Amino acid sequence: MKTLNDWLSHLETAHSNGLIDMGLSRVGEVKNKMNLQPQCPVIAVAGTNGKGSVCAFLSQIYHQAGFKVGTLTSPHLLKFNERIAINTEPVSDEAITASFERIEAARGDISLTYFEFNTLAAVDIFMHEQVDLMILEVGLGGRLDAVNIFDADCAIVTSIDLDHQSFLGNTIEEVAYEKAGIFRAGKPAICGQNPPPESLRRHAEEVGAVLLVSKHDFSFTRLEQQQWSFRFHPQTSGSLFSDGLTRNRNALPIPALRGAYQLGNAACALAAIECMNDKLPIDIGSIKRGLLLTSNPGRFQVLPGRPLVILDVGHNPHAAKALKQGLTTLPFANKRTAVFSMLADKDIDSVLDIVKGQFDQWYIAPLHLPRGMTNNELEQKLSAHGIENVTTFDNIQNAYQAALAASSENDRITVFGSFHTVAEVMATLQ
Repeated sequence: MKTLNDWLSHLETAHSNGLIDMGLSRVGEVKNKMNLQPQCPVIAVAGTNGKGSVCAFLSQIYHQAGFKVGTLTSPHLLKFNERIAINTEPVSDEAITASFERIEAARGDISLTYFEFNTLAAVDIFMHEQVDLMILEVGLGGRLDAVNIFDADCAIVTSIDLDHQSFLGNTIEEVAYEKAGIFRAGKPAICGQNPPPESLRRHAEEVGAVLLVSKHDFSFTRLEQQQWSFRFHPQTSGSLFSDGLTRNRNALPIPALRGAYQLGNAACALAAIECMNDKLPIDIGSIKRGLLLTSNPGRFQVLPGRPLVILDVGHNPHAAKALKQGLTTLPFANKRTAVFSMLADKDIDSVLDIVKGQFDQWYIAPLHLPRGMTNNELEQKLSAHGIENVTTFDNIQNAYQAALAASSENDRITVFGSFHTVAEVMATLQ
């Protein structure tokens, strides 16, 4: 009997093509061998950014309504178990290892990646636990992601921007086509971006999905007194929605997740809830409680106390714009420090160009991973963008501790650039 750590160490090297190997044939075959056919509704969530927050909103709202909810997300920050949650709580090591053993027994000589094991285990556990709803976050893209072996009753694409270009393509239209791969015939397909990329709109039409676009089929308005309203008014006619259907959710509390963009994410979640209303009806009280209780660590997360510390896992230009927008709404800070590192395969130039005006000094360190950048590489990038006042450290924990020591209560520290950057600081907070 292997421990979970033994299993994870094994899975990191077991698949000959590495951790990522796009395609559905291998994982689909194992799914069929295990007879993994969800008997409950499935919501699939894809997008360049925002998908983790949408999953968090959905999980908490359905949980507040009394449904048993299974949620698959990735990556994790501190423990692998975060990826597979029931009613917003990570499942046990024992549940995961038992599922891994079932997968191992079923797969025979079929090789599976780390993420494919992760996806199969989540659905296997959710079926054993007899959840009322599965919320499955797409890991990479959509069309060829392991999550796509399961048919979604409702699919969400939160946003589309460039990231993972080597897998998804070098244009927004190419990326959008990959993400639209989770759409299904006759099922609602929600897009949080308006206008939607043409390739996404066209794919929805070709497969016969019912496309619902933000600001066209659903909308939201920020009100005074920390409230907002949501309106569901699908423009599409047909069997899914009666003609002229409109539903309003008024006097909603501003979500617990910080950042103006979170209203857009919450609206995508509420659109999905309206689409699933005949199967899983939700009352307004559950929506309000869910919005207030949702947590999603590392997404513009403001830590209690002084100096003000923000943790943000943003690692692409789209996320950098959201981070900049969030920082500009905060109170004035005397000194603004960035604790920063990124992976070498990310668009660091665009990210730095967007956020460089938000910081007075930079504390940088390498991420000790195969894709991590060295201090020398990070310094060269910062210098190329005219960023001075840079201090280097041997690891992120030391950079963060030094930033804390050098900051007074009216200063601000922002930790960002990668899930790994935030995770290293979170580990020091435990």
